[in-house]
Amino acid sequence: MIEINKQGEVWVFAEQEDGHLSDVPLELLSKGRELADTLGVSLGACLLGDGVAAMATQLIEHGADKVYLAEDAKLGHYQTAGYTHALCHMIEKYKPQICLVGATPIGRDLAPTVASKMKCGLTADCTDLQIGDHEDKAQKQTYTNLMYQIRPAFGGNIIATIVNPQRWPQMATVREGVMPMSEATPGRKGEVVPVDADLGSIVLPLTINETHRQARKVNLKAARIIVAGGAGVGSKENFKLIWDLAHCLGGTAAGSRAAVDLGYIDHDHQVGQTGTTVRPALYIAVGISGAIQHIAGMQESAKILAINEDKDADIFGVAHYGIVGDLNEVVPSLIKAIRGGMSVKTSH
Repeated sequence: MIEINKQGEVWVFAEQEDGHLSDVPLELLSKGRELADTLGVSLGACLLGDGVAAMATQLIEHGADKVYLAEDAKLGHYQTAGYTHALCHMIEKYKPQICLVGATPIGRDLAPTVASKMKCGLTADCTDLQIGDHEDKAQKQTYTNLMYQIRPAFGGNIIATIVNPQRWPQMATVREGVMPMSEATPGRKGEVVPVDADLGSIVLPLTINETHRQARKVNLKAARIIVAGGAGVGSKENFKLIWDLAHCLGGTAAGSRAAVDLGYIDHDHQVGQTGTTVRPALYIAVGISGAIQHIAGMQESAKILAINEDKDADIFGVAHYGIVGDLNEVVPSLIKAIRGGMSVKTSH
């Protein structure tokens, strides 16, 4: 545990693989900028790797005031021991008050390991982060400028707000796609701080000779139009309607967790808390009841159209437009109208 530093910076772990930054640190820089400005402190990005210095410019253009750069051959490929030691060394030296990590496979391994070593708290899979005060009635003490770590709990049935007033840095992981990515500002100025990662005594357990990466079947995050089906579609055969509507719109087919569990569509196409968080221009939810776990993954879509037989389905609570009816009648009518260039009247 490090000493509490109320003037400490807000940090984002800048996850990269094979010389490319992932989207999640750029998204976190947007939220980190908001938190840092509220606190009146600088925003830092922690960039670890081997030969990755060129990425510092991209991080600065996306809002970082400082990039803490640790380069070492032992950081060339992610391994828990090396990255944990380097990041903990940086935290102990510069004492940030907040450290944000993406809830990716790497982040979900690194963040709890760092939190355990630093003896600080960690809230996983946050959907929002804010700055606020906390009154501890038992100790009759008020803590100011804490990070509110907001996330679904109890299977997504409630939204919990978690604070960590006594163990710092305050750490949280955030899922990819939850925070909007800000536009880059070309030419923005910032400081690159070289850091000796102090890895001389670290023995890595693995020697990585080469890596092989399996490409994703679909990139839901990049889709501007998504047509998603749920358990209400009824069968894998009937799910062809979802594909047909997606194709005629030039969009991408997706599914709720229930649809994936029933085998209607692959997990790569899953939207929701345990799938992918998306923000398309148009999201069409067909036969989806609107469980909070699914809504958490698509509610920031620019426009949402819900199609469901149940007029009381929760999905209508977040939809901009709604059609109450049998999807076997509504979807073919939509496809026919779209292909014929006709307008479709909807009601909510």
